[in-house]
Amino acid sequence: MTSISTSLRQQQHPLIRSLANMIERVWQQHLDLSPYQLPEDLGYVEGRMEGEKLIIENKCYQSPQFRKLHLELAKLGSSLDILHCVMFPRPEYALPMFGADLVGGRGGQISLAIADLSPTSSDRQLPEDYQTALNSVPETEFVQRRAVPEWGDIFSDFCLLVRPSSQEEEAAFLEQVRSYLEIHCQNAIATDPTPERSAEILAGQHYYCSQQQQNDKTRRVLEKAFGEAWAERYITTVLFDMPE
Repeated sequence: MTSISTSLRQQQHPLIRSLANMIERVWQQHLDLSPYQLPEDLGYVEGRMEGEKLIIENKCYQSPQFRKLHLELAKLGSSLDILHCVMFPRPEYALPMFGADLVGGRGGQISLAIADLSPTSSDRQLPEDYQTALNSVPETEFVQRRAVPEWGDIFSDFCLLVRPSSQEEEAAFLEQVRSYLEIHCQNAIATDPTPERSAEILAGQHYYCSQQQQNDKTRRVLEKAFGEAWAERYITTVLFDMPE
């Protein structure tokens, strides 16, 4: 299969570039990928915000276990670099939601680094095989932990939410996310579909998406660059679309 476009990636923060490469590599290694079609006008977008050029590039795939694997890269002039990734399981697979975000600002500082496997079950707990595997992942003592946002009750106890303060911490973040992603892909392909739980699984995904849509920072950037109607369509169609 073709690789995600490298043009924008090469201009971004090294940690964003490394994480994008790693996500793509793990997907290709473990999952049977095929293209997922976004609306034609939303795959690659350019706009302007406060005099700076905003570029957004999306790549989406699907697999037997996942209805949508979304990787977004965005760049606002020299002031903002963003990576956003979510893996949406198919409704018949009782799997958590893998999500990762990186935000880089001026001066090459990553201000936000987050990765999690968010539970979608009605009891808001990760499956036991996930908990066992995640408990064995070596933890790094990051100097700066970030507070969970008010809408962040979707996150698990294993949520990694930090502000890396050195290249060593950036490398540790990358390695821990790789472990999360490997665990997720391996568990996914070993999971049997349970269509009788589809309603519960869909309810969990709906709640995850509705909470993520409360992220005002994302919405404000998109509204400033493209307008309110476009931002709403992008958030509900590309970032956090909710299956019927």
